[in-house]
Amino acid sequence: MRLILTLVFMLLAPVAQACGSDSDCTVGDRSYRISLPEGVDAPVGAVIWAHGYRGTAAGVMRNGSLRRMVHAEGLALIALQGIDGTWDLPNGPRTPDSTGAVEFDYVAAVIADAQAQYGVDPARLVASGFSAGGMLVWNLACARPDLFIGFVPYAGTFWMQPPAECATPAKSLIHIHGDADSTVPLDGRAIGPTRQGKVSTALTMYSALGDFGAAEQVDTPALRCTQQANSDGDVLAFCLFQGGHSFRTEYLGSALERLRLLGKL
Repeated sequence: MRLILTLVFMLLAPVAQACGSDSDCTVGDRSYRISLPEGVDAPVGAVIWAHGYRGTAAGVMRNGSLRRMVHAEGLALIALQGIDGTWDLPNGPRTPDSTGAVEFDYVAAVIADAQAQYGVDPARLVASGFSAGGMLVWNLACARPDLFIGFVPYAGTFWMQPPAECATPAKSLIHIHGDADSTVPLDGRAIGPTRQGKVSTALTMYSALGDFGAAEQVDTPALRCTQQANSDGDVLAFCLFQGGHSFRTEYLGSALERLRLLGKL
């Protein structure tokens, strides 16, 4: 009788839902969310997205335009979750002594978990993010280029200045920024005891790191872009749009298309 009652309770108990776009996936004491494209079999590539200051992974998943665009590329969308909505990065206003290792280890753990649970292809990953999330992306491009085939930082760069050394080889990187951004200006600005770095300084560093060649103008209807290439088939692009500190899905889509034309995705 006891066995029968146990089976009944098991059948009536609510079924645990797998994590996804509406619930957190747990990695250690951190979490992330993931949204998979329909009709695409694993292994599937992914855009790993870092939210802006005080953002959330849940908020990223509520951006239907972003999800649809990423899915249309046949990719999963993975939304990272900062601690209290922020990222632990070198020279930050609250993290002056950080090495960034906490975030780099977290991102590596997210990738491993998404591969194990959902068959995400670790060889087809793009890191992207807006504002403070763009700062995380630049730091990942410097510290963990091995994890990604490309980087698309959007309206964010290093705090203060680039690190003294970065890992190689450099990967394709497409930086997107508003030409009238006053929140994260192209030339940076003071924030408490620190300051945002200059975008031009980060681009100059990465150009030398990847031995990228001369810049060519490769505009799109909405973006004014210069692009440099290297002998490994990677590119370094700098794309400006008219406007301030804002995000538009189609600009990220343009960067993904650029990476696809290079054979990266």
